[in-house]
Amino acid sequence: MSNPVDLTFQTTLLVRDACLCLHVQRAARALARRFDEALRPVGLTSGQFSLLMSLNRPQPAPMKSVASVLAMDRTTLTAALKPLERRGLLVVAADAQDRRARRLALTEEGRALLAAALPVWERAHREAEALLEGGDAGRLRRDLLALS
Repeated sequence: MSNPVDLTFQTTLLVRDACLCLHVQRAARALARRFDEALRPVGLTSGQFSLLMSLNRPQPAPMKSVASVLAMDRTTLTAALKPLERRGLLVVAADAQDRRARRLALTEEGRALLAAALPVWERAHREAEALLEGGDAGRLRRDLLALS
């Protein structure tokens, strides 16, 4: 058996202060709360806004492509689509070439809601970027992309 690790409280503090995963998770939750609050008046969460925006394409989007953009598995995406589909904001249809595959598209109502939500998102986004020390949001995006 390996030697037991001395798991001191000092180790806990080190992980709390240094762990990239913890800091990214905390920041993601805080940002999501900020955007959820901003988007509440238009009836969307930040996740729903991102999902609808990912459907703003010239042609209906393959489910696999949307799942990839949102870093979701298909089961999670399917669950996220259902309330938006019930609200009439998007349609899910069989792919013409492969009846097993699904294509996703905004409805006119979904497009109108997304258009109403965009200025709210833009304002919240400016406010969030203003909180960054040094104001280098581009660097943060590049660094986060490198991690993903």
